[in-house]
Amino acid sequence: MKRIFSISLQNRLALTYALFIGFALAVLTVIINIFTGLIFTSLVKTNIAAKSTEIVRVVGERYNPMSRGFDTVIIEAIGMYFVHEGYITTVEDESGGLVWDARACDMRECITVIYEIAGRMEGQFGMSGAMRKEQYPIMYAGRTVGIVTIETYGPYFYSETESTFLASINRLLVIATIILMVTSFVISVILSRAIARPVNKSAEAARQIAKAHAGGVGGKPLTIRIDDKCQTKELAELARSINSLAAELEEAECRQKQLTSDVAHELRTPLTCLQGDIEAMIDGVYKPDRERLESLHEEIIRLAGLVNDLNTLTSLEWERLTLNKAEFDLAALLRVTAEQFRAAAAEKGVEIHLCLVESLLTADYDRLKQVFINLLSNAVKYTDNGCVIVSVQKATTVGVEWEVFITDTGIGIPEVDLPHIFERFYRTDKSRNRSTGGVGIGLAIAAAIVHAHGGTISVESNGKSSVFKVAL
Repeated sequence: MKRIFSISLQNRLALTYALFIGFALAVLTVIINIFTGLIFTSLVKTNIAAKSTEIVRVVGERYNPMSRGFDTVIIEAIGMYFVHEGYITTVEDESGGLVWDARACDMRECITVIYEIAGRMEGQFGMSGAMRKEQYPIMYAGRTVGIVTIETYGPYFYSETESTFLASINRLLVIATIILMVTSFVISVILSRAIARPVNKSAEAARQIAKAHAGGVGGKPLTIRIDDKCQTKELAELARSINSLAAELEEAECRQKQLTSDVAHELRTPLTCLQGDIEAMIDGVYKPDRERLESLHEEIIRLAGLVNDLNTLTSLEWERLTLNKAEFDLAALLRVTAEQFRAAAAEKGVEIHLCLVESLLTADYDRLKQVFINLLSNAVKYTDNGCVIVSVQKATTVGVEWEVFITDTGIGIPEVDLPHIFERFYRTDKSRNRSTGGVGIGLAIAAAIVHAHGGTISVESNGKSSVFKVAL
């Protein structure tokens, strides 16, 4: 089997955060570098233009109108000064005669400066270029008295000071990026641990709960609860879900133990009676007369009924219930079902009243009859005086056609038991009194059948009486 590579949530989060922040910082650094370069380049071009204007102005100030010539000594000094800054200057008079030429004055120095600038721009900044010339007129009293030709490395160049400054900015950006990436990695690790910690706790709690539930280790691990006071909403919800699962499993385990005890008792009693009577008949203590055989038969029927109920519940549990639907009168079904309990009710002095109207319904007749048998059986069983009322009426709720009400004047249902009354194996009477016996299956079966029909079943009780409502 091929092994699947996996990575922990904490490492995945840390790696994701680190990559995302690292990528964001890299993009930000590139953008800052580009904008810085554009701004700096614009500034350099402005400086070059300003420097050229300054050269023309300074040379123009050396013009002597009396002699109509220039002070060549000062111009030479000015020209050599600007050569060292990358400006190769040539000055001509108004007749086109050469006044001063930087190359002719010191060709070696000019070449050296040009090579330094070219090497700096190409080697340090990766920008190739060539020397370019610009001519500027020297004006005096509204007329041109000469021309200054300035040769520079183009399209622009950085002076040594400017290149040092720009390199410093780039180094600071790189250092800042590295520091921010390291910081972001540390923060991502901390954040990933903070997020993964409650997830790991939830996973560990789930494993312990599953192990305990599968192995049945005394139920103790099912009492495990994890802290759900988390600042992250989703993680807090996860913790609450695990705690809710543990609570439900703990309750289910207790109910399962109760079921096992109840079913064992319900089976033990008729089996004991059967065993005792049969052994007595075998030993000749009892005669196998009709009365004793009928008693044995009743116990067998009781056992068969319990087994059938358990089998029905199993079918409902695994959704294997098949409905054989046909149209019939719901009122007629209720009337027939109520008649089955009139004798038992009359023995207790309880009356059964019917308030029925014709109510055609398409459903499974036998399954719904089982529902109302269970409800009426409970109503008669828990009512010692008064009456049981069975009524049906047209529903006013959207999606519901008919509503059936079974009302009794019995002992009522405690408020604490109302939310659980239709749960499997739940009993309001925790004792094993056979007069009010049962293992909490009847109402669960009734609820499952009603739900299979797309209906609802509910109960209301004020402590003195109960009203069961079936909406179909």
